[in-house]
Amino acid sequence: MIHYISGGQRSGKTNYALQLARSLSDKPVYLATSRIWDEGHKARIERHKSERDTSWENIEEEKELSKLSLSNKTVVLDCVTLWLTNFFTDTNYDLTVSLNEAKEEFDTFIKQEMQLIIISNEIGMGIHAATDMGRKFTDLQGWMNQYIAQKADSATFMVSGIPVKIK
Repeated sequence: MIHYISGGQRSGKTNYALQLARSLSDKPVYLATSRIWDEGHKARIERHKSERDTSWENIEEEKELSKLSLSNKTVVLDCVTLWLTNFFTDTNYDLTVSLNEAKEEFDTFIKQEMQLIIISNEIGMGIHAATDMGRKFTDLQGWMNQYIAQKADSATFMVSGIPVKIK
């Protein structure tokens, strides 16, 4: 089962996803996709880790989600935006290659039997990106969000901490 949760920055996505995971499992998995870009980001990651109690299994994987063995587990994937950023930078900002690689990896990953809760950002709803690279990434994010949402069994849009069921 795939649960897809999207929304804007600080809309309550992660908190909602964590609560859903805890309702489905006593021993959920938190799958973090972020690279450590600088010391401030590293501190933020450590703070987030400390907010989860010992019932959580924490796994960090930047791109190759399918290499993990997560069958029969409840997994929170946090988040698609940071995961896509890794593809985008590794392909030297090639939109087409990034999208194709991410779709291929996602399709391989979801072959496992698991309760998968996916967190993603809706970044195209705000200010139009000022740079070509920013506009390309916004397109990449939007297209990948559509791809994931189509494959999801349920989809929730978070608005000001309130979940709105969209699928």
